[in-house]
Amino acid sequence: MKNKVISKIVGGKYKNRIIELPSLEVTRSSKSILKESFFNVLQFDIMDTLFIEAFGGSGGIGLEALSRGAKHSYFCEINRESFKTLQRNCDAIEPENCTTLFGDTFEKIPNLINQLKDQKSVQDNDIILYLDPPFDIREGMTDIYEKAFDIVRNITNKKVVLVTFEHMTGLDMPEVLGDFEKYKTKKFGKSSLTYYRV
Repeated sequence: MKNKVISKIVGGKYKNRIIELPSLEVTRSSKSILKESFFNVLQFDIMDTLFIEAFGGSGGIGLEALSRGAKHSYFCEINRESFKTLQRNCDAIEPENCTTLFGDTFEKIPNLINQLKDQKSVQDNDIILYLDPPFDIREGMTDIYEKAFDIVRNITNKKVVLVTFEHMTGLDMPEVLGDFEKYKTKKFGKSSLTYYRV
């Protein structure tokens, strides 16, 4: 039996809780330093939000969001093994406030964002969208960033207040995506975080 690869939640009420990571061949885990920086930028703005992790992997970012006060986290993952890991992690941390979607992010996430627009139970909650498209790990994904940009360009739900991309350092990120404008980029070696707000 292979040893499981693990990570930990960095802060909040579930600090130091272990989460399992999927096989590194199909997904990359966000580095702790990058994760810590992201949540330091958000600070209390995470409280009571609906958090969407568009390329779920292990769920490390969305589970960290729950740990730090998000109301509910939504995850989408297309790889079956990664999805099973994601479900186990959600079940171990806070299953009642996790929704996992199996399938294509480019179909599922726009539908989810539109559904949340009409859901009475969450109409007072802001939405944060986190996109971490695979860099070059899966074949046939050369246009993955353009498709991810299109998700943001097509958002009509006014509750989405922040969009963050985790991406390859050096990638030329658009200044504007639909209603969203780039306002900050932070570099962490090969990865960067770029923030967009309305």
